[in-house]
Amino acid sequence: MDSLLSDAAAGELLAAFGREAVKEELRRAIADGSTESSEILSRGRQSLSTRFAPSLRRVINGTGVLLHTNLGRAPLSDAARREIEVVAAGYSSLEYDAPSGERGRRQDHVRDLARDVFGCEDALAVNNNASAVFLALSALARGRRVLISRGELVAIGGSFQVPAILEASGARLAEVGTTNRTTIDDYRRGLTPDVALLLTVHPSNYEIRGFTATAPPAEIAALAREAKIPWLHDQGTGSVVDLAEFGVGGEPTVAGCLAEGATLVTFSGDKLLGGPQAGIVAGAAEAMSRLAEHPVARVVRPDKLTFAALHATLAAWKTGRWRDLPIYRAAAAPLDALERRGESIRSRAAASELEVAVVAALALFGGGTSPEKRFASRALALTHRRLSADALAQRLRLFDPPVAGRVEDDRVLLDLRSIAPEEDAIVESALASISAEA
Repeated sequence: MDSLLSDAAAGELLAAFGREAVKEELRRAIADGSTESSEILSRGRQSLSTRFAPSLRRVINGTGVLLHTNLGRAPLSDAARREIEVVAAGYSSLEYDAPSGERGRRQDHVRDLARDVFGCEDALAVNNNASAVFLALSALARGRRVLISRGELVAIGGSFQVPAILEASGARLAEVGTTNRTTIDDYRRGLTPDVALLLTVHPSNYEIRGFTATAPPAEIAALAREAKIPWLHDQGTGSVVDLAEFGVGGEPTVAGCLAEGATLVTFSGDKLLGGPQAGIVAGAAEAMSRLAEHPVARVVRPDKLTFAALHATLAAWKTGRWRDLPIYRAAAAPLDALERRGESIRSRAAASELEVAVVAALALFGGGTSPEKRFASRALALTHRRLSADALAQRLRLFDPPVAGRVEDDRVLLDLRSIAPEEDAIVESALASISAEA
């Protein structure tokens, strides 16, 4: 081992990975049967490069889902990335008031902008929407009952289940109504002195159709006032504007929910708001103060990088620059522009083994937002004479950076609406690599 480590070729490895890690990989290479010094060092270099390569990587999103949860939901704006870079480069004023030299409050970095954007008395940022709901229930309903419609006991993603969040917060679930029909009288019959609040959940990732009924917001607000208890509404998506211009109408906005009488509204920062992963609670000052003072608020508080990105995102909404946010640039891209981009890629990428066509497709916002409401797009349809669609899709995912698409009708579709124009050259390179391998 001393002889290997003294080899000139090992110097670069020692500088990059440290003595202990290099020794570990060289031992593995020897145990696997390598005998020549050059071979041992070569295998060690390859193993070390793989071992310490970042697992969190950039991915080209060709799925057509703009808020793809597995791919990190909303891409951050240029302004958000700049604010993160500045704050990450050194120390920051996260909880420091520079003029006075006194301790500051991290929520103040976004509180005023959130008040303006959502039309609320106060707001609080946490790690994600599940944290927002958990904090609200912990602060307002621990040890007491919470009324919720059976039709709103939803599961969103792999771990956000409303009943589980209720149980973990210490609140007690009290179901009212039925899966498909819940009226205000159902809520009224469920009221007892032990009820702490009314909880409603926006069904952002599913739809119930047919013989259905839900209590109107005005009636829920009136009942909450009558019972002198808060109404907590989990809006979820963080919608700020009507999405009808993108062909996705009917999504309630946060400000609209508050105007209808909700005491508190919770939602995500990385969905339709277009910012970083965060949860936001917005609403009445008195209820918000109870959340801010609760111990769980410290458990779920965001870090400096989240606040930096969230500040830039809220500033974009306040100053009317929200259309520059990546998901809205993508959603607003004209079909003829997508068509031109597709034809440009096709003309460069088509090869004898790989066939590329530009076809009509349907994209969606995703991330638990309006799952049944899709809008027109254009996609590259790929077929290979010797590779199945699944094998072709895998080849694209193995490219650096990975290119993720979807398989439909024995073709790989790369939806151009979720691929940024500046990423077209990467797609071309990925397709060229497949042609070269063939």
